[in-house]
Amino acid sequence: MVTTRELGEVTESLACEYLEKKGFKLLERNFNCRFGEIDLIMQDKDSLVFVEVRYRRSNNFGSGAESITAGKQSKLIKTASVYLQRHAKLNKYSARFDVVSITGSIDTNNINNINFDWIQNAFGA
Repeated sequence: MVTTRELGEVTESLACEYLEKKGFKLLERNFNCRFGEIDLIMQDKDSLVFVEVRYRRSNNFGSGAESITAGKQSKLIKTASVYLQRHAKLNKYSARFDVVSITGSIDTNNINNINFDWIQNAFGA
């Protein structure tokens, strides 16, 4: 049986691979501070992208992206601010928040059964 933590690691890896195929470069994974965690921090050309990864086995009760509340957005924005303070050299890049919502069964490890919904600039700061 897969734990929630293991499932999170797998879905974050899938999202990272998906975005890397789109030309993104991974800068950091699972950045933590007192405000929260950012799953993936990536570079897309001249943009710094803070990525929230969400997983749902199905969309019967809403998509993963729909589960990102205003409170969660606020935590992500504060966490991103801390990251930028700690990495001042990256302040030259514009920043945005993307969401990758993954739907499907990953128990089979068959990527053909997985759907990716990538929402660029999902919310603003």
